[in-house]
Amino acid sequence: MTVSSGDKSTFDPQSTFSCSHEPLLPRPDSSCRNRMDKDTEEHGPVPIHWDATPEDHGHIPIIDFSSYSLLKGAVDEDELQPLATQLVQAFSTVGFVYLRNHGIPAALVSRTFEAADKFFALPEEVKTKFSRPADKSHGWVCLERERVTMERPGDLKEAFNVRPPQATEKLWPSEEVPEFQQASLQLYDKCRQLSLRIIELMARGLNIQDVSNFLSLHDKIGTAANGTMMRILHYPPLPERVKPGQIRCGEHTDYGEITILFQDAVGGLEVQSCEGKYVPAPPIPDTVVVNIGDLMQRWTADKLASTMHRVLLPETEEGQKSHRRSIAFFVHPNKDTTIASLDGSNKYPPIKAGEYLDERLTSTYGGRKSEEKTVN
Repeated sequence: MTVSSGDKSTFDPQSTFSCSHEPLLPRPDSSCRNRMDKDTEEHGPVPIHWDATPEDHGHIPIIDFSSYSLLKGAVDEDELQPLATQLVQAFSTVGFVYLRNHGIPAALVSRTFEAADKFFALPEEVKTKFSRPADKSHGWVCLERERVTMERPGDLKEAFNVRPPQATEKLWPSEEVPEFQQASLQLYDKCRQLSLRIIELMARGLNIQDVSNFLSLHDKIGTAANGTMMRILHYPPLPERVKPGQIRCGEHTDYGEITILFQDAVGGLEVQSCEGKYVPAPPIPDTVVVNIGDLMQRWTADKLASTMHRVLLPETEEGQKSHRRSIAFFVHPNKDTTIASLDGSNKYPPIKAGEYLDERLTSTYGGRKSEEKTVN
């Protein structure tokens, strides 16, 4: 299924959020053109609940998602549009939000982290048995194998990718950590459910007329016809010698539509502000971080912002000896979806979602297709 860029009725070009971004390629510059001030001038006060002081979460807003929580029974339609407005406002300026009261059980997240800890603690020769095959995305990715910034050495992290359609029994450590598979797949499905609610609200906030049709472009998440993947990431204590320029995760934007991120208490994520400075995005209890990826910025003709972020090395001795964990759920539309400017502007040439991902991976990895680049 596709959403035609030629039919402007699918998207209101006079949407409430008219702040512009620099074209996706090359990357947006660091000024952001004072997006927040611009929106306030044109449309009145920014409709976001700033629930914490800047010291608590930097420039990233916290949004209460309780009106569309996974735990919500009956949904009040009147509550959805204000929530959609808040989300799109944040995504059109900062590109990142914290969601509170999202409905994914904290116990399930903890259980997945604990199972992953057991896996990552296994000897390397054991983990190697579950390495990601060259032709698949599912499986273990060893330390320093990836680098998301080509100017830096390999990232000081390892990962376990979860792609249900490629997750053969041989690629799960069923004997070593029997609970790992069940916890990971349960969390994957909860993230799938939450991502569909976020996408529906984004469509409402962007004034897309046929929300059901737009949502149906994501109905194959968890199958081979969709590239959505979950990554469980482990950043071990720093080695005695760190290569020049090496960090835990280099500066990057995400490839896909949106990313849902769970952080442990260690933190370390930094997000580029509108002024071009990197500011901390610390873990806040009982929240998830959600950000826009490059594909969504392209799809909305730069209306929504895909923002640079990174994970630096800890500065304190205690931090350098610590383990950091995170879980990132990278959401993509179905591979056969045509990505064309939703406002009918044809700002970027139409491309299939699957082809776009392959093209980005090829340009990054020098002709070698690989797993999702972006990690947090």
